[in-house]
Amino acid sequence: MDPLDCPDPLAERRYAYARAVAAEGDWPAAADLLAQALELAPGWSPAWFALGEARERLGDAAGAAAAYGAALDFDPRDRQGVAARLAQLVNRRVEALPPAYVARLFDDYAPRFDRHLTETLGYRGPELILAALDAVAPGRRFAEALDLGCGSGLAGRALRTRVERLEGVDISPGMVAKARETGLYDALAVGDLAAFLCARSGVDLAVAADAFVYLGDLAPVMAAVALALAPSGLLVFTVESGEAPFALAPTMRFRHSDAHVRQAAAAAGLSIAHFAAASTRREAGAEAEGRLVALAKA
Repeated sequence: MDPLDCPDPLAERRYAYARAVAAEGDWPAAADLLAQALELAPGWSPAWFALGEARERLGDAAGAAAAYGAALDFDPRDRQGVAARLAQLVNRRVEALPPAYVARLFDDYAPRFDRHLTETLGYRGPELILAALDAVAPGRRFAEALDLGCGSGLAGRALRTRVERLEGVDISPGMVAKARETGLYDALAVGDLAAFLCARSGVDLAVAADAFVYLGDLAPVMAAVALALAPSGLLVFTVESGEAPFALAPTMRFRHSDAHVRQAAAAAGLSIAHFAAASTRREAGAEAEGRLVALAKA
């Protein structure tokens, strides 16, 4: 049985009650209910993860670490992002998010993705990408374009009139299925960005609208993009801003410093054509501070 599936109906009910009381801020009751659920289903990873969250809220760092460790033991693929939570618990820098976590996150998110982004979060990533293109390449059409982290195809809708051929890639099969339904893409792939880029060359435009926030160090992906780009090719992307070179925020999205973005671009041999303050979305009612960047290959 999958360790993310509950093997016991009573344990599942107690887990649901625990989540409900946790939403009301009653963390002691949540921890007690989760402990009861785990007595019935000791190998159920989501209950261990939720218990870790409850103990963390209660100030029990050692207990939280033990629960998170159990969650990871039972699901070594780490589809819940447990390793990142453990690192944050001890103030250790998170270098990367587990691919299985990001894929599961967006597979679960896919059915409500477009509506939640646009109506709840005020998402405007594709519009910002177009604004950058208008600033650095007004009127230019691109023969070969890549949509990195294409999601459900929101950026594809914005780009379609500017490109001859559009290819998308995303780590989430659910998102790629949504993108395929749009009919906007000439080709779509499920997979890792770096591996996808290694098989590409002669690309005129690569865009990453709200995708690099799920990557830590940007140097590897920028280097891979640079190799895939044709001369005069462009990389246009958004990031969220922070003071450290890169750091995982409580939202489980990475923030990147301006210096890190510039250094990664320079290391990849890409020059900065556009670099401006921008927010792709709201977070907890406030704009998420970020940057809109366009890089050019000589």
